[in-house]
Amino acid sequence: MSGEGTEAADRNVEIWKIKKLIKSLEAARGNGTSMISLIIPPKDQISRVAKMLADEFGTASNIKSRVNRLSVLSAITSVQQRLKLYSKVPPNGLVVYCGTIVTDDGKEKKVNIDFEPFKPINTSLYLCDNKFHTEALNALLADDNKFGFIVMDGNGALFGTLCGNTRDVLHKFTVDLPKKHGRGGQSALRFARLRMEKRHNYVRKVAETAVQLFITNDKPNITGMILAGSADFKSELSQSDMFDQRLQAKVLKLVDVSYGGENGFNQAIELASEVLANVKFIQEKKLIGRYFDEISQDTGKYCFGVADTLKALEMGAVDILIVWENLDIQRIVLRNHQTDEDTVLHLNPEQEKDKTHFIDSESGVELELVDKNPLLEWLANNYKNFGATLEIITDKSQEGAQFCKGFGGIGGILRYRVDFQSMEYDGDPLEDYDDEEY
Repeated sequence: MSGEGTEAADRNVEIWKIKKLIKSLEAARGNGTSMISLIIPPKDQISRVAKMLADEFGTASNIKSRVNRLSVLSAITSVQQRLKLYSKVPPNGLVVYCGTIVTDDGKEKKVNIDFEPFKPINTSLYLCDNKFHTEALNALLADDNKFGFIVMDGNGALFGTLCGNTRDVLHKFTVDLPKKHGRGGQSALRFARLRMEKRHNYVRKVAETAVQLFITNDKPNITGMILAGSADFKSELSQSDMFDQRLQAKVLKLVDVSYGGENGFNQAIELASEVLANVKFIQEKKLIGRYFDEISQDTGKYCFGVADTLKALEMGAVDILIVWENLDIQRIVLRNHQTDEDTVLHLNPEQEKDKTHFIDSESGVELELVDKNPLLEWLANNYKNFGATLEIITDKSQEGAQFCKGFGGIGGILRYRVDFQSMEYDGDPLEDYDDEEY
């Protein structure tokens, strides 16, 4: 898969992780105001923040309520300890959440989270409250796909980009094209030829400029491209051999605008807004469409279901791992203390409900639960070790819904054909267990 595709997939995994983190932080509640949210933007100084925390510590020592005072002081101390791990603020900034939360069963639990976000966070925040503040993290999730625009008419061309709601004009130039010429007898042909030549040169210049602006390190630096214009220049450009193939593949839509220049740019953004909003949707449809193609052509280069997909992952055969974002399967690790061997199980909520303890069918020994995690979370943290790309999909598109219902919400496109039928399934060491179904 292309480097660009892998980058996009990695970013989607990061976004999924942050969404999950926001959900759990928003649900957390503490008693008193001992929950600290601290965000340090890039280029800030750790020493400045450490000094501010020391001042806060002094102020918090005066809180009248003993319980609240102790929990606030303890939270500030935790944050100070976390900051000692960093000699300087990471390039994308630093996010720290510390505090004591009350769990569902009424117990108190300390939470300490610090991480560098996957893109720069330009917010400075320090809040002590009875809940964590995650508003600034939501800004990280804003769609940062960048789209290229070329607006061309008879007077000139404009090149711009749109990212979120920020639009930038990268370059524009004017052109003086001869008008159609009705007089001149014999020379009418000559004028027509000159006119065609000038138009041709204009299209070539636009195509060359597009390569300089929209291609970096031999790959497009935009997610999609919109060609806009008032005459038929845009269609001429899109069909021209001079227009770079890599950019041609990125063209999402051709739109008719009634102006050139900046006004045309604004109009093009409005007219193309629906396409731009659906880009993620389209990418998802394409990906699952490709997966279904492998199945319909019976190439053998696909897998589905937890058991087969994990086998293929361990073999290093998975190129693209496709998982539904709400996959409700737990990964459970059990240890047999007599043999010191671990067994991994994948259970859905129904099976999990029935199993309160696990017995080894051969030795009758009770197995100890060592680790329990949602499978998707484990995959999100480990997919790179298997040389795969992870794509987390929704069930909002028809294809996505079909994948979740028909294929259990987990599968993959393989690098080479794997015959799962002929593989020996190792018997599960647990009684009455048949992991193949899941």
